[in-house]
Amino acid sequence: MASLMKYIYIVLGLYVADAIISLAFLSTMVAFLHTAGAGPFNVDFPAGQTFRMAGEPLKLLTNHGHTTNGAGGTAVVIVGFGGLIALIMEHKSRKKYGKSSAAFLPWVIFVVLSWLLVLTALIYTYVLQSRTGKQVIDLTDLSQNPYPAKYPLDSWTPENWYKEVLNLPLADDKDRVIIAYVLRIMRGWKYNLIAFFLVGFVLSCLAVAELLRSRKQGAKYGRTPQYVDHK
Repeated sequence: MASLMKYIYIVLGLYVADAIISLAFLSTMVAFLHTAGAGPFNVDFPAGQTFRMAGEPLKLLTNHGHTTNGAGGTAVVIVGFGGLIALIMEHKSRKKYGKSSAAFLPWVIFVVLSWLLVLTALIYTYVLQSRTGKQVIDLTDLSQNPYPAKYPLDSWTPENWYKEVLNLPLADDKDRVIIAYVLRIMRGWKYNLIAFFLVGFVLSCLAVAELLRSRKQGAKYGRTPQYVDHK
């Protein structure tokens, strides 16, 4: 079987690029939560009156974001930059000694672990979104807990909370525009996790297959320079 190294380089680049996109989405979301998303927002309720609401609920769920942040950071630093070093060492070791380098196996293990972390983030995110997706904001309860108090009912993901905020009679159209924009980013981040997972799966398969191929090739030729690395 021919070497898969050139495909590994290509898919590794895609994996790191997807991780960077995920981190960029997350950074935008976090910045929003700490600035405009924190409110307060003016709400027209009841008829002819206005009250101010806090931008965030009392129980805001963010751990799935932290998990995704960890997955993205691992993909960029350990799998990406670490992988570049490991692959260069692998190329030199095969060319000079006819065998795999000591760095290749640990890198392959980290690739698989990184992919499993992305899988965890994907499942965690979609489970939370599904669990909280049918909740609605009770406008009466909200008006009884005006800013600086926070809406006390239920637990919310940022996406589901701000989706419901858009359904409120917000007094300022500027708030509505900003929330709608960031909500698109939140949804983009969620869907990007699927691509992140799929690219990680392909990279894991290629890395493991190449590791097994190199071990088999090394066992066949021993440590002599007869090692054949078809590129």
